[in-house]
Amino acid sequence: MKKFDSAAFKLGVLGGGQLGKMLIQSAMDFGIELHVLDPDPNASCSNYCKHFSVGSFQDYDSVYQFGKNMDVVTIEIENVNVAALKQLATEGVAVYPQPEIIELIQDKGLQKQFFVQNAIPTAPFVFIHQKEELEKYTDSFPAIQKLRKAGYDGKGVFKINSAEDIAKGFSEPSILEERIDFEKELAVIVARNAKGDITAYDVVEMEFSPTLNLVELLFSPAKITPEQEQNAKEIAMRVMDKLQMVGLLAVEMFLTKSGEILVNELAPRPHNSGHHTIEACVTSQYEQHLRAILNLPLGDTKLLQAAVMINILGDVGYTGPAKYIGLDAITADSQVHVHLYSKAITKPHRKMGHVTILDSELEKAIDKAKFVQSKLKIQA
Repeated sequence: MKKFDSAAFKLGVLGGGQLGKMLIQSAMDFGIELHVLDPDPNASCSNYCKHFSVGSFQDYDSVYQFGKNMDVVTIEIENVNVAALKQLATEGVAVYPQPEIIELIQDKGLQKQFFVQNAIPTAPFVFIHQKEELEKYTDSFPAIQKLRKAGYDGKGVFKINSAEDIAKGFSEPSILEERIDFEKELAVIVARNAKGDITAYDVVEMEFSPTLNLVELLFSPAKITPEQEQNAKEIAMRVMDKLQMVGLLAVEMFLTKSGEILVNELAPRPHNSGHHTIEACVTSQYEQHLRAILNLPLGDTKLLQAAVMINILGDVGYTGPAKYIGLDAITADSQVHVHLYSKAITKPHRKMGHVTILDSELEKAIDKAKFVQSKLKIQA
C-alpha cells in the first residue's frame, strides 16, 4: 500500500449515499479528494465530490476500471462486485475491507458459519435451500428466515410464526434462525488498522420500529451493566481480530433476557449505529474509518456526552421534492444536530437524514429526541 503522505493520494469509494457524503466531510480534514462510484447521478455524494463517477458498483468492469488507478479502494455499501476487488488487490491496489471479508459478510450463511467456527456466540440456525424445506422445522416456530444475500434495512427478513406463514417465506437460499427472546438490541463499532491496532466505541442501544424493522432511535451509553458493556466490546473486538479486517466494523447484537450477548449481524463499513459519534465522541466513525484504511494510529473513541440519534424518514403519503417542516423548532436547542442527506426526492419511509441530540443526562437527551420526532417532518 502506498503511504498516505500527500493530497495526490487517490482514495476510491464504492457507493455514493449518505455514508459516503459523511465520509467526504472527514476526508476534507485530511486534504483528500475522494473518488466515488455510484449508479445514481443524483446520489448524496454527487454535489460534494469533484471526482464522482456514474456506474454500477455491482458490475465487474465498472469497479475494475474505477479502482485500477486508486491507491486505496473502500466501500460504503456491501453489495459490490467482489471479483473485481480481488483482481485489483492482486494488481497492488489496497482494498479495505479486504475482498474476502466483504464476500463473507455479503452472505448471512457464511457469517453464521464464521461465528460458529470461531466460538462467537450467536443464535442457532439451519440452512434453507428452498421454501419447501421450511416444512421440516415447524416444531421450531416461531423463527426468523433471512435471505443469505441482498438483504438490508429490514428487507430480506421474515418472521415465521406458524406453518401457515410458510407460503409467504423466501424461496431463495436463506437461513432459518431461532427467534431470540431478547431484552435489548445493541451494537458496537470497532476499528482495526493494518498494524493490527483495534479499538471499540461504547455500546449503543437500539430501538427498532416494529413495523419497518428500521432503527427508530439509538442511544449511548446503553442501559446495561458495566459487565455487559465490557462483554459486548470484547466480543466485537474478538470478531474483528478473528477476521483480521482493516477498516470499520459494526457488530449488531442481542442481549437476551438471561443476560447472554449474541452476535446478530456484521456490517464492514460506517454504520447507522455510529452516526452519533460525529458530535458525541472525540473521533467520529468516519474519521476512524479513514485512519484505519490509511494505516494511521486509531483515534480516541471516548464518549463526551450522552447521545441519542434518530433516523428521519419520509412521511407516509408523500412522494416528491422534499420539504422539511419543523427545523426552526428543533434547532432552537444548540445540542440538537441535524444531518440531511441531500436527497431531493422524499418517499414514505425513505431515510432522508438523522438528528443527534446531546445532553449531560441520557434521559434528558431521550426526552429531547422525542420532541424532535414530534416536530420534524419530511413531506412533499
